Amino acid sequence: MTGPHSNSVHVIGAGLAGSEAAWQVAKAGVPVVLHEMRPDRMTEAHRTDGLAELVCSNSFRSDDAANNAVGLLHAEMRRLDSLIMRAADANQVPAGGALAVDRDGFSAAVTKALNEHPLIEIARGEIAGLPPADWGNVIVATGPLTSAPLADAIRELTDENALAFFDAIAPIVHRESIDMSVAWFQSRYDKVGPGGNGADYINCPMTKEQYDGFVAALIAGEKTEFKEWETNTPYFDGCLPIEVMAERGPETLRHGPMKPVGLTNPHDPTTKAYAIVQLRQDNKLGTLYNIVGFQTKLKYGEQQRIFRTIPGLEKAEFARLGGLHRNTFLNSPKLLDNQLRLRAQPRLRFAGQMTGCEGYVESASVGLIAGLYAAADARGEALASPPGTTALGSLLGHITGGHIETIEPGTRSFQPMNINFGLFPPLASVPTKKPDGTRLRGNEKTVAKKQAMSARALADLDRWIADHLRIAAAA
Repeated sequence: MTGPHSNSVHVIGAGLAGSEAAWQVAKAGVPVVLHEMRPDRMTEAHRTDGLAELVCSNSFRSDDAANNAVGLLHAEMRRLDSLIMRAADANQVPAGGALAVDRDGFSAAVTKALNEHPLIEIARGEIAGLPPADWGNVIVATGPLTSAPLADAIRELTDENALAFFDAIAPIVHRESIDMSVAWFQSRYDKVGPGGNGADYINCPMTKEQYDGFVAALIAGEKTEFKEWETNTPYFDGCLPIEVMAERGPETLRHGPMKPVGLTNPHDPTTKAYAIVQLRQDNKLGTLYNIVGFQTKLKYGEQQRIFRTIPGLEKAEFARLGGLHRNTFLNSPKLLDNQLRLRAQPRLRFAGQMTGCEGYVESASVGLIAGLYAAADARGEALASPPGTTALGSLLGHITGGHIETIEPGTRSFQPMNINFGLFPPLASVPTKKPDGTRLRGNEKTVAKKQAMSARALADLDRWIADHLRIAAAA
């Protein structure tokens, strides 16, 4: 890929971050070559050759821009004409207060948009090792499943081991195999979300005896063995296997994915379930549902046996069983500059999960800003970073320098991070009164603080767009 492509931006990896980066570069009028090794070389987690394939959950989490940090990130990305958010909005399925998508429709929409853009060339094939020297503007967005030759080349370049951990995948059940005389449709607290109606989850109730038996079975169930090179790889707390949660204490699951609050069983409204398993719609047709929070390392046979003890799932047929895959990410605060460039070789810019963000939306958002930075470089311009008061800016701050290293030899404390309000700078003044002049009390103060942070973020982002970008803010 030399010669005619030497002035193009090269994006390696066509997952969420790479797809978004390529889109942003092309939208800025700069030619881009998007490299994807699938289907020539597949990974342990991918199943198709589609771009932006979702390999874990189908949820983009909360879409509440006023009260939730990830919902705010959604809103910011929409203002920046994000392809990932456009495809998600067009392929949403009911999920209470969350934005969940039909995964096949979502991938197809992203693939179509990138294929049809005149400035984007999609090149299939693996980049084994560092990109050619005449590629002067590269975005590496190979994600948690970066191929070994490229990972080894990066490691040699940085003289630093990539930290690895495990991501887990939850099983998917055929809707028609769920016993709805036992289970029922309801969102927690009947919350209505995008494309939903307040009854967007299937709920399976458990008595204390059933729950205790289920937890015991999870702990005793036969798990997939780690390979020798995996034995010291930790889990990421945001994606723990359900059996690992169970091992942390008998009540852990009741306060996690199996909490019974905000739900009433219409089959037996006077009896409070001790625990509840929820399933979320996984495709637009509503024929597939994934078991929420049930990432697992249990062997396939054990998964079927144990999960069929859940009331309503006794005859469950599985479209996909759970699993685990190894994940890698950089020590970004040390290795990357504030525009995501590798200090050791600045022609290489990194994006997505391998920078140390966690989650679909976060990964895509880092791809978005990497694309904007790369496009500015290609035009010989300098792009100011988004304000630290925005969700995008605060996430970048964490990745590129907002983290405090633990002073302890031989360990590294930088960990993947979901967007959260704890990454935002404090408000200049915290709200103390309601619009009617009465004082805020208790939880009202927390709600008002989040809403003020969100309002500040969107106002600051709009100013940044107007001052620095050649696009109009989307409505």
